[in-house]
Amino acid sequence: MTLDDAVVARHTVKAFEPGQTLPQDKIETLLNVLQNSPSSVNSQPWHFVVAATAQGREAIAKSTTGAFVYNEPKVLNASHVIALCIRSDIDDKHLQNILAKEQKDGRFVAEGAQAGQDKSRRSYVDMHRYEQRDLPQWMEKQVYLALGGLLLGAAMLGIDATPMEGFDQRVLDLSLGLREKGLTSVVLVSLGVRSDKDFNADLPKSRLPRDEIFTFI
Repeated sequence: MTLDDAVVARHTVKAFEPGQTLPQDKIETLLNVLQNSPSSVNSQPWHFVVAATAQGREAIAKSTTGAFVYNEPKVLNASHVIALCIRSDIDDKHLQNILAKEQKDGRFVAEGAQAGQDKSRRSYVDMHRYEQRDLPQWMEKQVYLALGGLLLGAAMLGIDATPMEGFDQRVLDLSLGLREKGLTSVVLVSLGVRSDKDFNADLPKSRLPRDEIFTFI
C-alpha cells in the first residue's frame, strides 16, 4: 500500500469484529512507531498503556460508560486498545533519564553537546512551566504527534483504528492506577478488524478542497 492509498483508505472505525486478534508482528511495528515518535526537544513526556487482553480492555472500558457508552463496544470488541498518556510533570529525574539514554546511544559527539542539549531542553520546559504556564498542554501536543504517527502506521499496515477522546479521564486514570505513577490519560486508540456493521467504511471520505486549506507562497 502506498502512502497515498493509506491516507485515502484510512477511516475511523465505528464497529469492530469481536474475537479478531491482530498479528503480533504488526502490533510490534506499531509499538516501534510510538517509541520512535517525534517530540519537542526530544522530551518524550508520554507513556502508553497497551491492553492486549480481555481483562485489560475491560479495565479501559470502565471509562466508557454513562455519556461515553457509545464507545464501549469499540473498546471491548477491539484486538488491542492503547491509552496514550502524559506525565503529570517533566521533573529532573525524567530529564536526567533522557539525557543518559541519549549519551548511551551516542548522540553527543561534539564537545559540549551533552550540556548544550540539557540546557536547551530545560529552557523549553521552564518556559512552558513558568512563562507560558501551559506545561500539560505542551505535553499533550507531543502525545498528539505520536497519535498521528500511530494512525498513519496502522493504515499502512491495513489495520483498522479508532481514536477516541470520548471517555471519562478520571475513571480511566483510577482504573489503570495512572495517578500514582505520575501519569494521566489523554486519548485512546482501538485497533482491530472492522465488522460489517462499520457504517463508516462504505462512506466516501470528505475533506475541504485544497484551494481552501493550502496557501502557496
